Amino acid sequence: MYGGDEVSAIVIDLGSHTCKAGYAGEDAPKAVFPSVVGAIDQMDVDETAITEKNSGSAVDSKNIVKTLDSDKAKGKRKLFVGSQSLGFRRDHMDVLSPLKDGVIADWEIADCIWDHAFRECLLVDPKEHPMLLAEPSSNTQQQRERECLLVDPKEHPMLLAEPSSNTQQQRERTAELMFEKYKVPALFLAKNAVLTSFASGRATALVVDSGGGSTTVAPVHDGYVLQKAVASSPIGGEFLTDCLLKSLESKGMMIKPRYAFKRKETRPGEYQTVDLDFPNTTESYKLYSQRVIASDIKECVCRAPDTPYDESSYSNIPMTPYELPDGQTIEIGADRFKIPDVLFNPSLAQTIPGMENFAEIAPSVRGLPQMVIESINKCDVDIRRELFSSILLAGGTASMQQLKERLEKDLLEESPQAARVKVLASGNATERRFRCGSPSLSMKNMGLLTFKENAPKMPFSPSMGLPEVWLLDPRVNHTNIFRPVKTSKPVSNI
Repeated sequence: MYGGDEVSAIVIDLGSHTCKAGYAGEDAPKAVFPSVVGAIDQMDVDETAITEKNSGSAVDSKNIVKTLDSDKAKGKRKLFVGSQSLGFRRDHMDVLSPLKDGVIADWEIADCIWDHAFRECLLVDPKEHPMLLAEPSSNTQQQRERECLLVDPKEHPMLLAEPSSNTQQQRERTAELMFEKYKVPALFLAKNAVLTSFASGRATALVVDSGGGSTTVAPVHDGYVLQKAVASSPIGGEFLTDCLLKSLESKGMMIKPRYAFKRKETRPGEYQTVDLDFPNTTESYKLYSQRVIASDIKECVCRAPDTPYDESSYSNIPMTPYELPDGQTIEIGADRFKIPDVLFNPSLAQTIPGMENFAEIAPSVRGLPQMVIESINKCDVDIRRELFSSILLAGGTASMQQLKERLEKDLLEESPQAARVKVLASGNATERRFRCGSPSLSMKNMGLLTFKENAPKMPFSPSMGLPEVWLLDPRVNHTNIFRPVKTSKPVSNI
């Protein structure tokens, strides 16, 4: 048994774009890898033929490939997890995500990702560590239960972060799996927005979480998410990447996936590009490979404009060069500012060739400043001023250049004159969410507990950085697992 601060809790944030894993108390995750997987349907492709074809690969399957066969209705699937595994092209391999609208929809894929994080990235036995999983504010109770599916800390508690929209059914499903399958002694459920707020040292704040798949605005008051005021938008990092990809293609700048060519050195310093043909490559894998390159272009050259984008104002802007993997150099001009401005003016997406499908939902999508003001106006009038002065940015897309300054500028123009607008963001997008949950699992903060089956809710002080209630397995002796302590101070500001 253990006690005190000797236990290293494990923190996992399964986002819509990347999965981050590491240890509580550290400033950065130990591993960051894509939250999508490669999947080969064994019902359509002979497994033996695939094994023979890829037998000469230099990929270390022990370290980066996780095979999971499911006999469910979906049929047998072979799943490949990790950057290196996805970077190796395979015939008939689709790229799939476990999330839909920020919530886990495919538990088999989620299980495989968590197992990869533990077994291959952290190289730990999950039975020996407590656990924290970060999830969107919209996750349901059932999803909370499943999100720690591959964690079996029999002697350690587990903390799960969840989206604000999680339902009671999803939470119950998560708890059932954690207690019955993995025999965890205690389970802890916390909202993403609450973790972000506590990580900044605030019990009340407005959390703007702009990730890969969506953008969510969630007000937090005294450590609780105000569900009635949560606003969301389908525009996230992946949507902006698709806009950039379509815009470049409309200008004749075609992005070749890395697997579609090879470069030969003809003379010292001179290379020749030779196209390769792989007819059995799926469209989803081709799109994934192109998105990886387009995402890097977006991160390198794009920045939010200081003022709303106008075609005539940015028509003569200087071009910025970018060298593609195949050696081709492209020049990017107004798109550097137009693509990020879609966050503030979603109707711009309809002007990009190839994004016509967005017109169906465009009328209902609001810009970032409008979402913030709408969310604050749905809150009690007594806390609106405090929310305006504590707007916290989280998620990878929120780290885009000049986005913080542009959002603050637009809010100053649209907010009431008495409001003191202040937008806060940490410097590193990879570390931000990881740090949000990391301090909350410190063993010296764990004291007030309830049991799994008649679990009356016991309130926590928001300054402790903890959720409301622990769920304990009554079959486990918790005497030496937790030690009640005095309330600690909030963690330091971002």
